[in-house]
Amino acid sequence: MTRDECELLCLDLPHAEEVRSRMPEEPTAAAARARALGDPTRLRVASALALGSELCVCDLAWVCGLAQNLVSHHVRLLRTAGLAVSRRDGKLVMYRLTPLGGALLTAVLGTDLEVGTGG
Repeated sequence: MTRDECELLCLDLPHAEEVRSRMPEEPTAAAARARALGDPTRLRVASALALGSELCVCDLAWVCGLAQNLVSHHVRLLRTAGLAVSRRDGKLVMYRLTPLGGALLTAVLGTDLEVGTGG
């Protein structure tokens, strides 16, 4: 059986302290962003936004094959996590990924989606 820990205390204190001093103070926001794309539905919605550049909830629902109220809920969570933004265009609310949302989506998918030009 292989153990995933050292068999003796081998702390390189100067190096460990240097790494510790550069650690983020509060990882809560980063964890919330990661959780936002941890849901398959939100990952699907974010992928559609990446490919479509900017879409309203009606279009997102059709593209994803999901109910509008479900898509609305999930895109709101992406927006709350800072991964998407919205703007009003008359009676429509248009959504797009933020640069951070696009970067995190690429990291999660392991590939960059070819971004669409929008409508």
